[in-house]
Amino acid sequence: MAWADVNGARLYYERRGSGPAVLFISGASGDAGHWTGIADAFADEYTVITYDRRGNSRSPRPADWTTTTMLEQADDAAELLAVLELTPAVAFGTSAAAGILAALCLRHPDVLRGAIFHEPPFPSGVSTIDQVRAGRRKLVDEGLAQGGPRLATELFLRSVMGDEAYASLDRELRDRLLGNADVLLGIEIDHYLTYDPSPAELRSIRIPRVVTAGATNRDPEAAGHWRYEAAEWLAHHLDTPLVELPGGHMAYLADPQPFAKALRPHVCELT
Repeated sequence: MAWADVNGARLYYERRGSGPAVLFISGASGDAGHWTGIADAFADEYTVITYDRRGNSRSPRPADWTTTTMLEQADDAAELLAVLELTPAVAFGTSAAAGILAALCLRHPDVLRGAIFHEPPFPSGVSTIDQVRAGRRKLVDEGLAQGGPRLATELFLRSVMGDEAYASLDRELRDRLLGNADVLLGIEIDHYLTYDPSPAELRSIRIPRVVTAGATNRDPEAAGHWRYEAAEWLAHHLDTPLVELPGGHMAYLADPQPFAKALRPHVCELT
């Protein structure tokens, strides 16, 4: 557990194990604790880095920081790897962090030896994007009206994680995530739902890559099917097969061991 000064921000990070470097990037709520089970599983073969993204949890909010972009988030990740002297690394980005990873591939390809994108929310890949956005806005607005930012964030996280994964969070992690409400709702969320790299940009990525999706979301009736659809779209434009991992969108929280076992050969292939 340590902090690194990068790109005008102070980032909390955790380092485990030894071997080739693997960076896990969190999406909404931005906490390294999303990855504890996965990081522990991979530390037997790899140097695993997890971190709280800027302004989230144990990474203090920079002075006068009121907005962000995927480029800024990508710069943070690149500089963190450089400061820790762990380039090139394999990076895994999930959900909104798949956008951060795309920006990282486009902006700082030299820091990566491989990229794994898990269920990106890129609008061009979602046939029901207007419905998804409307549902997300309705959920957040109801939470704000009924209980303020913390309840809105809880409802948002439950919708993304699923109730089982949310219930699996230990109290300390849950409190940190809910404490990130102002950053999530006031600074980050709009950027994460609108970042949309073009097919031409995606085709320009030459870093070895993998696109993954939760097997549960393959079902067209699943609430998270739109995420699977977006992953299929991304895999097409990156010219790579879509790989299914066990469970739903954030199965690495509720049941990390099967997720880690299924993910390991793909990390191994990229390292």
